[in-house]
Amino acid sequence: MKSITIKASKRENSGKKESTDLRRAGMVPGILYGGAEQTLVKIDERQFKNLVYTPNVYLVDLDIDDQVIKAVLQDIQFHPVTDRVMHADFLLVTDDKPVVIAIPVITEGASVGVVAGGKLTVNRRRLKVKGLASALVDTISINISDLKIGDSVKINEVKINGLEILDPASDVVLSVKATRAARVEDEEEEKEEAVAEGETAEAEA
Repeated sequence: MKSITIKASKRENSGKKESTDLRRAGMVPGILYGGAEQTLVKIDERQFKNLVYTPNVYLVDLDIDDQVIKAVLQDIQFHPVTDRVMHADFLLVTDDKPVVIAIPVITEGASVGVVAGGKLTVNRRRLKVKGLASALVDTISINISDLKIGDSVKINEVKINGLEILDPASDVVLSVKATRAARVEDEEEEKEEAVAEGETAEAEA
């Protein structure tokens, strides 16, 4: 999985006043946990642009006062009105400890059902997985070439080497549904076939 560097500085206090002052100065209070001790940090809000406001998911090289620590963004809080980042939680990543992260789903191939007039519906844009950092992938690719109208792919049909998918196994990831235009076309074809069969029967009689 790709990494992105986020520069941070340690902060001493976790009080409400300090957090408010940090936000007024364009900084985001955060915390790094998962190690022997929790570390309070502050981060320039502008650095979250390429980490949060993107469909991609990254491992984070968290540079705390020039000490780089591998982490994942575990939780983030937004202002309910302005949508500005209010707080960020980072989880320490080690080689021997699995992490939980949501990975984007992408499709590959051209569905025969979509070509026939169906519509591809993606129910889950991301899947939550658990695994070691070395096994994490940038995206979960699902080949939809063989999907016909009415077909779907469930979570228990998606396999990723070294990763366990935590979402419910029976949930549908994506499906190809019939559109109104496709249904009308099917009805017209059925009528044509019925007329042809009728004409054949009359000719034989």
